[in-house]
Amino acid sequence: MKLKKTILVFIMILSFEGVTFGQQMQMVPAGPSPQSSVLGSSSQTTWAGPSLQVPGTVTSPAGLPESRVAPGLGLPQQQEALQPVTMGPGAHGPLPRLTQPEKSSDFELFIAGKVPESISTSIRQFGYDLFRQPPSTFAPTDKVPVGPDYVIGPGDEVRVNVWGNVEGQFNIIVDRDGKITLPKIGTIGVTGLTFEQLKETLQKEFSKYFTGFQMSVSMGGLRSIKVYVVGNAERPGAYTVSSFSTLVNALFEAGGPGKTGTMRNIQVKRSGKKVVEFDMYDFLLQGDKSKDIRLLPEDVIFIPPVGPLVGIAGNVKNPAIFELKGETRLLDLVRMAGGLAGTAYRGRVQIQRIQNSEYRSYFEGDLIDVESNVGKNIVLKESDLVRVFAVTEKKNTLTITGAVASPGEYGVESGVTRVKDLISLTGGLLYYASNQMEVTRVTVTQSGPRTERLVIDASKALKDDPAHNIPLQMNDYLFVRTVPEWRLYRTVTLTGEVMYPGTYTITRGERLSSLIERAGGYTDMAYLRGAVFTRERVRELQKKNIDEMTKRMQRELLAEGATQTAGALSAEEIQARKLELEQRQKFVEVLKQQQPTGRMSIKLAHIRLLKGSEYDIELEEADTLTIPTRNAVVNVVGAVMSDGSYIYNEHWGYEDYIQMAGGYSRYADEDNVFVMKADGSARKLAQGFVNWNPFKKRWETAGFDDNRRPIEEGDAIVVPEKMERTAWMRNLKDITQILANVGLTATSIALLYETLKD
Repeated sequence: MKLKKTILVFIMILSFEGVTFGQQMQMVPAGPSPQSSVLGSSSQTTWAGPSLQVPGTVTSPAGLPESRVAPGLGLPQQQEALQPVTMGPGAHGPLPRLTQPEKSSDFELFIAGKVPESISTSIRQFGYDLFRQPPSTFAPTDKVPVGPDYVIGPGDEVRVNVWGNVEGQFNIIVDRDGKITLPKIGTIGVTGLTFEQLKETLQKEFSKYFTGFQMSVSMGGLRSIKVYVVGNAERPGAYTVSSFSTLVNALFEAGGPGKTGTMRNIQVKRSGKKVVEFDMYDFLLQGDKSKDIRLLPEDVIFIPPVGPLVGIAGNVKNPAIFELKGETRLLDLVRMAGGLAGTAYRGRVQIQRIQNSEYRSYFEGDLIDVESNVGKNIVLKESDLVRVFAVTEKKNTLTITGAVASPGEYGVESGVTRVKDLISLTGGLLYYASNQMEVTRVTVTQSGPRTERLVIDASKALKDDPAHNIPLQMNDYLFVRTVPEWRLYRTVTLTGEVMYPGTYTITRGERLSSLIERAGGYTDMAYLRGAVFTRERVRELQKKNIDEMTKRMQRELLAEGATQTAGALSAEEIQARKLELEQRQKFVEVLKQQQPTGRMSIKLAHIRLLKGSEYDIELEEADTLTIPTRNAVVNVVGAVMSDGSYIYNEHWGYEDYIQMAGGYSRYADEDNVFVMKADGSARKLAQGFVNWNPFKKRWETAGFDDNRRPIEEGDAIVVPEKMERTAWMRNLKDITQILANVGLTATSIALLYETLKD
């Protein structure tokens, strides 16, 4: 009894596992996480540069925070990786510049008819962008020429060349005491001398001991100096720069003023005294660098907080936020913004102002006589926003189309411009123009627009007939008609086996038989059943049908894919159906790339028989007809062992040609073999003694066909491939698994019944 229960439990466990086995999904092992990959591949890059401090090194003097940014780069650096970087003129290497699409100017938008309806207030503080990308074209320090006013100091290298009665070459470094030592000359103090004074001093000293000599004095390596950039700078700190550096050079190294720093009162302090106040607006707006002084060691560049800010947006040449300095009026702000744009409307200006630090109010005015009217040229206050609007378009045009030399829109002065004037502006009437002109005019009334049409005679209008040379109004629409049924000519192309192939002009209503007759008729080698007739209008229709069919197939594939995936029972089945859908999608993509030819299936015959038949069609523009020579070949393509072309034999049927191609392949659809006839039509080949003819809507025996044989010269036999195949192994596996589960379940129930019965 216990043995039976043990066996029963074991069988039930096996049954449970068998049922759940078919529901298991394959788990894909997870790869290494991106974070671990990044950490595993990270490495610290250091530069084993010289340990001595070189020009451009950022230092941290007492009382100043240590700089965490490499000057000139603007990127955060690790303290242990921060190495000496040469700064100052000539220190920058090429920096990568991001190329951004060029923004269209307001006038370009105006010309293109894309003037925005609202004024954009996405403006930035003026001038700060200049320092965000430091220039990369400074010359190297040792290449900069030394001017006569350069002040000599400790660390400078002086090069002296002497020739004549005495010769010598000396490279001397100015020591810390500001002195240089020359053989036989002794020690000379040079600190504080300009370069011009240095040359005079050396000439004088050498003249005390030598005669009949010439001397050349030049500068070698120049000293570096330390300056401090403090206050509201983008990157405050201590900078070692070239002795040639000026105030603007140092500002570039420090990233310029921050957005909270002033651009209009940058101060240089030397030995505790203010030596200059620099207004960056003078430099940016007028190119004035007169106060851009050369820096000396231990100079301090102090950037105070930014002053009052006002903005100007809209139709000025440089919309931006500007910093005020002293009393600034509306006209001053417009001038700082580059002046009014060509599209600016002087009849309106709007100022938004914060009143009593409580709310923003609006003031309206104009700029018509702001230069002379002090009342309009108001004094600006902090946080003001000035809006300059664009001119509005007043459309005073009319439209003329039809048989004129230059149709289009033309400006009109209502009630003054007449029909004759307008025709003259267009370049005159074309030679195929009709005398009839139609004028459509819309008049605004209180009950709504009223439309009226006037028919006038163009020839009389040109002769100043007041009844026809009428005054025109704004928004009139003139249509100059052509003569009835006007078209210069239509052409069709005829090639192949005709006596005179070429491109022929046709008249309205001309038919195919007339064209062939004009071409001299057929040659003796013409194969009429293989004639190829194409039409452009048919090609466009075929293209439209293919596009609609591919879109419908794509929708069906998406719907079918969702249904099949939801009904799949295993990962293998999901994958198999996914691959099947991908193959169908590829088929749709290939179908999209197919270009239709516009071919129409026709049956040519002798001209006498063709006239009046259903195939004697009316010709259209760009029709083509190609009549080939007789081609005694039959092509076999599709699901056969070897595609090929075979000599036509009138006693052979289609199966004979398939046997010549090696017979059917494994997945050939033998029930749907069809033949592509030489005339472009397709016929399914007969499979029995009696077959249905869909064209004549009757049953026909195999020998009751029309005068055309099943296979003719130039035909192509197509053996399609079965598109849907049954995956027997996969289905057999599923059926076997289901039967096994059912058997285990039945056995478990039987043993449980026997156990309970005992």
